Amino acid sequence: MINTLTARQLLDRLVAFPSVSSDTNLPLIYFVRDYFSQHGIDSHVLLNEDGSKAGLIAQVGPDLPGGVALSAHSDVVPVEGQDWTTDPWKVIEKEEKIYGRGTCDMKGFVALAIAAMVRAKSLDLQRPLQFALSRDEEVGLLGAPDVSQGLLNNFAKVDAVIVGEPTEMKVVTGHKSCDDLQFHVRGHEVHSSLLHQGVSAVMCGARFVEWVRKQNIENQAKEASAIAALYEPPFTTLHVGQINGGTANNITAKDCYFSIDLRCVGDERPEDWRLKIQKQLNIIEKEMQAIHPESFFKMDVMPGPAVVAEVDGKAENLARRLTGDNGIHTVSYGTDGGHFQNLGFSVVICGPGSIKQAHQADEFIRVSEFKAGEKMLDSLLKSLQAV
Repeated sequence: MINTLTARQLLDRLVAFPSVSSDTNLPLIYFVRDYFSQHGIDSHVLLNEDGSKAGLIAQVGPDLPGGVALSAHSDVVPVEGQDWTTDPWKVIEKEEKIYGRGTCDMKGFVALAIAAMVRAKSLDLQRPLQFALSRDEEVGLLGAPDVSQGLLNNFAKVDAVIVGEPTEMKVVTGHKSCDDLQFHVRGHEVHSSLLHQGVSAVMCGARFVEWVRKQNIENQAKEASAIAALYEPPFTTLHVGQINGGTANNITAKDCYFSIDLRCVGDERPEDWRLKIQKQLNIIEKEMQAIHPESFFKMDVMPGPAVVAEVDGKAENLARRLTGDNGIHTVSYGTDGGHFQNLGFSVVICGPGSIKQAHQADEFIRVSEFKAGEKMLDSLLKSLQAV
């Protein structure tokens, strides 16, 4: 006998998988694959290079253009160091809130999308419903290219992609780019009493971080353009969240590692910011190499493309019909949507939950939001049955 789970029951099962980005997500992916298979839905598992993680894509309905794809990610952020009052890997519902890691970001939508796919299997769809579940969204949108290209390679192209990140069911038509810039500073070790003969990677890195701090001050101080004013905050931000390096207090540091979270407003190009950053790195590196020629200051880029508001976008128009929201909304966090849009898909971000609850201890989604997401997808299934 086939066991059909409700969206709420699916959420319980999904949260129980501790699919933190640093670990494998394969148990969750294979659960979804097997659950779909039990309901007659074929899916494609898209393994990463070393086979430790995967994304998944699937389709229900006729393989014709004009359908809709539901996009979500399978990974969640860590719980270590957070003061949880509930078990993060067990769903607890109380006072009209559903607690657990990922309930908001974004296993709530994943559960709703899986349930919608299974319901769609029993309906007479005139246009297809597709599902794209990515890996490693939380660490640089790394799995988005796999699933977005996978949809194009395996199915007819859809008219709209709904990325179900938490927007409180508001129709979000754009978000900032979110490049992950990784830096490695190589210095030259000497005893700190001979500081002038060495190159401290930590101190050179700190010099650059101070430059970053000043860029944020300048960005915040300038008058926001009409496009920038749509975002909160209404300026491009550069954030250094971690820095590591050095071996001892009395040795000039040989290595230093840190990263920058670069989020550009819609009328500023991340390429221009990367050139500006590289120019500053070159200045510092030249001074480092004057002391020791093997010193360097390197930057590696993992791009996180923006979602840009479309003119009469099919995804936006669809989401407005499904939700009734006619407001203008943009967000500063990134999503897989930019990779879909770069491949020519029409994209909108719309899903249950509030981003304020994402990544927090005692993460939750309100029951009312979960039900609102379910209502939106019910309406979507009805629209896909129409000729």
